[in-house]
Amino acid sequence: MTTPTLYHCADARSFRCVWTAEELGLDYTLVTLPFPPRFLAPAYKEINPLGTIPCWVEGDLKLTESAAICQYIARGTSLNVSEDEAGYPEWLNWLHRSDATLTFPLAIMLRYSRMPPPMVKRPEVVEDYRQFFAGRARSIESALVDGREFLVAGRFTTADICIGYAVLLARSLGLDPDLGDATRGWYDRLTQRAGFNAARARQQEVTQKTA
Repeated sequence: MTTPTLYHCADARSFRCVWTAEELGLDYTLVTLPFPPRFLAPAYKEINPLGTIPCWVEGDLKLTESAAICQYIARGTSLNVSEDEAGYPEWLNWLHRSDATLTFPLAIMLRYSRMPPPMVKRPEVVEDYRQFFAGRARSIESALVDGREFLVAGRFTTADICIGYAVLLARSLGLDPDLGDATRGWYDRLTQRAGFNAARARQQEVTQKTA
């Protein structure tokens, strides 16, 4: 079997996949590209015609959605929730919510506040989507205020990784005040995990080599 390759940009949503892989101790090759790769690494489109990050390549298989990659590489492990577990529907919902509901408004904020030319800064759009995110981030707080340590199934799963990345991105955009106390406490616990810190170290190591 060939070693899988993950194409990644530092702290982009592909970090979810790095984190999952490091939690599992997988053998994989990490390739870090400049962001956004569709402008700064055009040859990458030969691998992923969409030009988006991430891309998981495993033989003839290519996956390009971060939550799907996390679910795929964690199949059969405790990081996923099986269909016969009570928390399965909730777990699936968190995986889809991570991108469709929570990372989406943050990506719009990033696009109109920090992307290089030819993108134009639009502060009114940034503020509109900040409020959009803040309203939807309450779902995280609601899930944790009863003292839960993790989002679902009574253990750490890919749901925590995928939603945890959305919180990481939100905090990088200065949205910490829009997060509840339970959410901040949960996220702080996640960042103390060996897998999270291994992912940060792997990202930094590979990024420095390719700089």
